[in-house]
Amino acid sequence: MKPTEDLRIRAVSPIVAPEDLKRVFPLTEAAAETVSRARQQIQDLLYGRDRRLMAVVGPCSLHDPAATLEYGRRLAGLARELGDQLFVVMRAYFEKPRTRGGWKGLINDPDLDGTYRISKGLGIARRLLCELTELGLPVGTETLGPVNPQYLADLISWGCIGARTSESQIHREMVSGLSFPVGVKNSTDGNLANAVDALKAAGQPHSFLGITHLGRAAIVHTAGNTDVHIVLRGGGGRPNYYPEDVARTEALLGEAGLPPAIVVDCSHANSGKDPDRQREVLASLVAQVGAGNRSLFGFMVESNLEGGNQPVPADPRQLRYGVSITDKCADWASTEAMLREAAAALRRSGGRPLPAASRA
Repeated sequence: MKPTEDLRIRAVSPIVAPEDLKRVFPLTEAAAETVSRARQQIQDLLYGRDRRLMAVVGPCSLHDPAATLEYGRRLAGLARELGDQLFVVMRAYFEKPRTRGGWKGLINDPDLDGTYRISKGLGIARRLLCELTELGLPVGTETLGPVNPQYLADLISWGCIGARTSESQIHREMVSGLSFPVGVKNSTDGNLANAVDALKAAGQPHSFLGITHLGRAAIVHTAGNTDVHIVLRGGGGRPNYYPEDVARTEALLGEAGLPPAIVVDCSHANSGKDPDRQREVLASLVAQVGAGNRSLFGFMVESNLEGGNQPVPADPRQLRYGVSITDKCADWASTEAMLREAAAALRRSGGRPLPAASRA
């Protein structure tokens, strides 16, 4: 018989089951407390019960565990210091969507050499999540691979759906079952309607194919995730964080029957991909909050130990320590300064105004 399947499959490799990986890197009581408390605090921010702003801060992507932990230790200290005004979540992105190709992230290719040792990548990612949460630092990440949450979700406090996948039915269904609040970015062309549609879809129950904790194929039935919100990242060659953009977003959310909850990504098109301009984006956001805006409850900043970015050399051992291998990032000194400035401005203005009655 002439073969008709797997004609373009080079190989199929076994992978570790979620339950087995969790035995190696278990969720500790302290980490579980950090995650549970952080999810509740993010809900309070989202629904207007907390005056602070959520600050999702960290590298564009993670590739070096040692640099990641050094960054995490610095951020944890700063988070404690600024905790009266900012609720800090470390950006820990293990997966990277690619428009035309390239390195897809630590989970997909942890050795940066095209060997695609995904079981190893999942292990490194889970170990880092364990170590970061043990610092008392909540972690946020982009959820890209639809089965990866089975390996990592118990350690995640906040999630994000990127601009390239906000229209994907698979990702909308996945969000409907995630156990944490999730932000959905507007499309790369600046379209907001796609993100609003995604929020509506994610809030509904769904049934779809997935895997169990034993790694077996199964039907997943979800209850819907109403702790979702839009993330403005600019697009189509222009930013969308100005007051008129925020007002337009609020109107679209209201028309869709969704709570007015908005996070601003200070990077990407909002900064023209210039990491130093994230500072002025954040300053504008804080000024809007100080002027009485109630819908803005958080922001994102791409930051690393060192500024800029670098290509991956033929020998990964030649990589510069603490420098991004994907998008350009602000350095630590700039990051610390902009977060301190934001916290100080919020203190002067009295923080985010809360409605007379909370939204939930």
